[in-house]
This record gives sequence, C-alpha cells and structure tokens, in this order.
Amino acid sequence: MTTGTLITVAPTGAESAKAEVPALPVTLDELLSTARECEALGAAVIHVHIRDDEARPTLDPGRLRETVAALRAGTDLIVQLSTGGAVTDPESARLAVLDAGPDMASCTMGTVNFGDDVFLNRWEFVVDLHTRMQDAGVVPEYEIFDLGHLTALQRLLGKYGLPHGGHVHVDLVMGVPGGMPGTTPALVAAVQMLRDLPEGTTFSATGVGRTTIPVLMASLSTGGHLRVGLEDTVTYARGRPVESNMQLVARAVGFAQLAQRPPLTTAEARDLLGL
Repeated sequence: MTTGTLITVAPTGAESAKAEVPALPVTLDELLSTARECEALGAAVIHVHIRDDEARPTLDPGRLRETVAALRAGTDLIVQLSTGGAVTDPESARLAVLDAGPDMASCTMGTVNFGDDVFLNRWEFVVDLHTRMQDAGVVPEYEIFDLGHLTALQRLLGKYGLPHGGHVHVDLVMGVPGGMPGTTPALVAAVQMLRDLPEGTTFSATGVGRTTIPVLMASLSTGGHLRVGLEDTVTYARGRPVESNMQLVARAVGFAQLAQRPPLTTAEARDLLGL
C-alpha cells in the first residue's frame, strides 16, 4: 500500500470561462499566486493550461515558456504542462508544448468523445508525443479517459519503451461525458488493468464534476493518488460554487490525512515519478 498521497492541482483547464467562474486563475500572476497557496497546503504537482489576454485558452510558445520559468522561480512544484490544450488545437501546437521545457507533460492515450466535442488523439500522434518526451527528458503523465486507453498504453510501452525516468504514472480521468464513469466499479476495473503495465506503475484519479468525491475516496482506498482543481470541478457542493483551487486542495489533503496517507512533499513526489 502506498504510504503517501501525490496531490496534483489542475487550476485552470481550457473549458470554463472566466466570466462564468470568477475564481479561475487566468493571468500569470493569478496562476503563480494559486500555485504558491496550493503548494503550501500540500500539492506537489501543478497541471497547467494557460490563457491569453482575453482569458481564452492558448498554447502560445512564449507564454508557455514564461509560465514554466515563473512557476520554477516562485515555487518548488513539479510543473506539468497539458499537451491536450483545447479540443480545437492542432497537433503541431500540442507537440510544441514540449519546447517550453516542463518537468512533466500529459499524454492522452486515445480519442474520446468530450461532451458534444471530440478530443482527437490519433495513434501516430500519441507515439510522436511519447517519443519526443523520451528525447526531451520530459516525464509523461498518461491520461486515461476510458479502459481501452490502458490497453493502448500497454501497446505503446511494449513497442517504444519506458518513458524518461523509467517510471509509469497514469491519471484516470473519470466522469467526462463520453468517457468512463466516475464510479468505484469503473475505478476498480481500471486498477485491475494496471497489473498489465510495468511493475511499480502508479496512478492518480480525477473525478470530473459531481464525481469528484466518489473518485477521490475510491482512489485513496485502492492506493491511488489525487488530482483536483477548477479544471475538473467548479461546484464544491450542491448549489455552492468553488471559491478557489485552495479549497479543493485543502479538501483533498484532509481526505488523504484521514486515510493515513499524508501528502507527499515535492521531493518525495519527484522521487516517486522518476524526476
């Protein structure tokens, strides 16, 4: 059983609008302030999407480099950039995210219906992303939206080798309309499939929207880790909007402590992830 809990905060995402979610950090100053406060509470990884001057999702290379540099200078958090971007971003822009030199980056293991949209991840694109991360020394977090994505990951590692650092870490993204449900049986099914991956593989779980709490508890009880943040949920409880990312991190830390699996420090997290 894992003795500590890796807590990742995903503070912004690419779906919510600032006008609808005022607590969303969209400027660099807002993101840096959020990062510092979440680190102080117990987060060790920050999963980053950025916005432009109009608070729209962007993969602008200069802004990405500036963001990575600011987070490195202002925190000790592991900086993980999203290569998913928004569902409309082209593959070339998503691959270019790696040029910003993050510690980690996401690697989504297949296409999934994403509400009314399609989040397209062709096999050739996934292979390109995986091998470029190996060459660039960037540690991937393999995003899993459905059980078939775990089979695809097994195929990827078998054909193209382990990621940089040698450790395999996945994030089970649950509760997206079109993906696997955010339920305990679905999480248990995914955990059983992890046995087919290299020994020592670890996982985090993300419960989108109202699935946040069930997924959080199921992940802790099966030895998994946690990802929380305004990217994934904007309602703290029925009829109660999330006030800040810190509120979500604090709740995750509280559950982890109740499970007698306190948050990992950033140093412990780096050791776990092979950084």
